[in-house]
Amino acid sequence: MELILWRHAEAEDGAPDMQRKLTDKGRLQALRMGEWLKRRLPRDSRILVSPSLRTQQTALALGHSFETVDLLAPGASVKNILEAAGWPQANDVVVIVGHQPTLGEVAAKLLANSDDCWSVKKGAIWWFAQRGHGEFAETVLKAALTPHML
Repeated sequence: MELILWRHAEAEDGAPDMQRKLTDKGRLQALRMGEWLKRRLPRDSRILVSPSLRTQQTALALGHSFETVDLLAPGASVKNILEAAGWPQANDVVVIVGHQPTLGEVAAKLLANSDDCWSVKKGAIWWFAQRGHGEFAETVLKAALTPHML
């Protein structure tokens, strides 16, 4: 299985939180990352997106159909993210478009089995792969990119 954590791009400040839109910079961040991902994702990848406006707008930049999952909203737990993705049992590539601090918590759990919260920059992706099974399973980081790197 492969799991891509994609943090929403830069959004406007304000309230209500769920209705915050991407800024001009955020739209550019989403487009850059969306173009990079399009060239690398298998066609049958599952794209799961928080119901917030900023994550929906970020996901639209990918140009793939996606599923809105209420459990991925701000405040989601690591367990919510991993269960939605089917980690590590699923046999496909899953993209989660979500929020900090949860995405940073998922990254720390997958790579270090830690309850820390790592920084995932706005618009960035962290791409993980699960190799092997059972006691021989390992999680590897395939890519960690921010939009300004592209």
